[in-house]
Amino acid sequence: MSRVEQRLSELGIELAQPVAPLAAYVPAVLDGDRVWVSGQLPLVGGELLAKGLVGNGPGSVSVERACELARQCAINGLAALRSVVGDLDRVVRVVKVVGYVVGEPGFTGQPAVIDGASKLLQEVFQDAGRHARSAVGVAGLPLGSPVEVELVFSVSPA
Repeated sequence: MSRVEQRLSELGIELAQPVAPLAAYVPAVLDGDRVWVSGQLPLVGGELLAKGLVGNGPGSVSVERACELARQCAINGLAALRSVVGDLDRVVRVVKVVGYVVGEPGFTGQPAVIDGASKLLQEVFQDAGRHARSAVGVAGLPLGSPVEVELVFSVSPA
């Protein structure tokens, strides 16, 4: 078992197969020493874990729950990464995270939500998990998801 797979196991995380694309794209692309992971939704077993707007209103997804959803997006991104590199120990560093959040009008807590993904990556890859990041508010996401995360990794040669 690789070092990263061992760390995932310690965190109680088992990577499933990559989430099937919703349209005409692939889950991840290896280009030289970079892996570009397509936007990942918080899907488990093909089911979206939550729908709706992030905020404090009735029926909204709480910031805490949205943070958990962003974490699941990152887990799905690791599965997509593994599908193109095989061994997650090839990761040299997490380069960039871009997170999208659908919030209630006036919602400005996107950074707190995307911390769910960022913190997971730092737990898994330690210093190599520290990355550049953007957290963006958007009007809508596929399937009504409240959050989506895309990732860029630097990897060593096979």
